[in-house]
Amino acid sequence: MPPNLIMYAIPGFVLLILLEIVVTTIDHRDLYEPKDALSSIAMGLGNVFIGLFTKGVILGIYLFVYEFRFFTLGFTWWAWVLCFFADDFSYYWFHRSSHTVRFFWASHVIHHSSQKYTLATALRQTWTGNLTGTFLFWLWMPLAGFHPVMVLSMQAISLIYQFWIHTEVINKLPAPIEYIFNTPSHHRVHHGSDIAYLDRNHAGILIIWDRLFGTFTPEGKRPAYGLTSNINTFNPLRIATHEWVSIWQDVRQSKSLREALRYIFNPPGWSADGSRKTTSQLRAGNKTKHKILSS
Repeated sequence: MPPNLIMYAIPGFVLLILLEIVVTTIDHRDLYEPKDALSSIAMGLGNVFIGLFTKGVILGIYLFVYEFRFFTLGFTWWAWVLCFFADDFSYYWFHRSSHTVRFFWASHVIHHSSQKYTLATALRQTWTGNLTGTFLFWLWMPLAGFHPVMVLSMQAISLIYQFWIHTEVINKLPAPIEYIFNTPSHHRVHHGSDIAYLDRNHAGILIIWDRLFGTFTPEGKRPAYGLTSNINTFNPLRIATHEWVSIWQDVRQSKSLREALRYIFNPPGWSADGSRKTTSQLRAGNKTKHKILSS
C-alpha cells in the first residue's frame, strides 16, 4: 500500500483551521458557524474511515489493470512529472463530470453543501465517491504505465494542495500564479451558487485545463456559497445521502426506463416536466432576463 499522505497531513489541517479561526475572529469576520464546521469535520472523518476499506480495493483494481500496461514508466523523476500532469488532467475531467452527470454529482454535491467557505469546508468530503466508481477516471493511468502507487500518491497530493484554497482570508495572488495555478480566488468561484459562477473552475492544482477547455471564470463579486437550493441541515448522514434519496424518488416516479436513466445520468436539475432547471437552462434564462432589462 502507498503511504497514507492524507493521514500525515491531518495535524497540519487542524493547525491551519485553528489559525484561520483566530485570524477571522480578530478581524471580526463572521466566517465560521460551529455546527457547519463540525458537520464538515464529520464528513471528512467519515471519508477517511471509508477510505480505509475502499482504497485497498481500488489499489487492487489498478494493479490488475497495470498488468496489461502499454509501457513501464518506473519511478524515475520524469515519470513523476508526467504522473503529476496526467493526474491533474484526470482530476479536471472527473470534477467536471461530477457537475454535469447527476450520478457523480450525488457524491460530489456534499462538498458544495456548506454555505460557508473556510478551511473546514475543504474537509467536507464524499462518503460514496469511491463506492460509486469515481476512481474509474484514473483507470487509464496504470494502463499507460504509471504504477498504481504513483497514481494514488498523486491523488493524495492533489487533495492536500486543494485544502489551502478553501479560504476567504487570502485574496488574489500575483498574476503569474493566478494564470497557472488553482488559487483561493479561482476556487471561491467554483463554490459560488451565483448563476455566472455555476460549474466553473474545475481545476485541481493547475487552472490551465479550465482555460484550455472553456470553463474558466475569474472572480468578480464575492460569491454566494452553497447550492442553488440549499438543504439546510447539519446532519452528516443527511448531507451524505440527500441527493441519492432524491434520485431514487425521481426514478420511482419515472414513466419509462429511458426517463429513469435520464434522471440518473443527465445533468443535475434535469426533470421530465421542466419544473427544475439545469445549469445551462439557468444561464440561458439569465441571459434572456438581462436582454429584456437592457432593452
